[in-house]
Amino acid sequence: MLSHKRTQRRLSTQRSQRSRRKPIKVFFSAISVISVLILVSAFSTACRQDMHDQPKPIPLRASAFFADERSARPLVEGTVSREHLRDDTLLETGRTGNGEATMFPFRVDARVLARGRERYDIYCSPCHGRTGNGDGMVVRRGFRRPPSYHDDRLREAPVGHFVDVIANGFGAMADYRQQVEPRDRWAITAYIRALQLSEHATIADVPAAERARLQ
Repeated sequence: MLSHKRTQRRLSTQRSQRSRRKPIKVFFSAISVISVLILVSAFSTACRQDMHDQPKPIPLRASAFFADERSARPLVEGTVSREHLRDDTLLETGRTGNGEATMFPFRVDARVLARGRERYDIYCSPCHGRTGNGDGMVVRRGFRRPPSYHDDRLREAPVGHFVDVIANGFGAMADYRQQVEPRDRWAITAYIRALQLSEHATIADVPAAERARLQ
């Protein structure tokens, strides 16, 4: 008798638990249906052809909107650049109307030389070496050897030549236009001139007040 009552209570408890689960299942089923409907609605509205064919200008593509059929428009007269104007040909290119420049566009002092040495050690010395002899670390490991800055040809080259080569490259040397800004190209050139002078300097080139330190 006792066993029968226990069985009845167990069955009653199981029926009660199943009755409580059913609304939960129905609730989650309703959420699933709503989620699917939302996703279908989102895809159906987002994947429209007019979003693919947007009325926007694409570089170098013709435009039927303008009379000249160009999507890229000329600058409005009087527009002022927010960046560097790059209107100094000598500074930017190392060239003048007569060819490669023979003079610097600004005064070379100790600060300029220090900056030039720093940039040179970063970008130039791996190939050209710290002293400009063309024996940089990558050359010692099999890379093509560049000419020495102390060759007569480069000692006699105008300063604008070095600025131009830094910007545009020469032979096996890649251009460093993006890595080295115009003023730094001139600072590097000034340091190269200092290296060239150091290899061929005489006691007469040393200021009188400093000569005693060399003897």
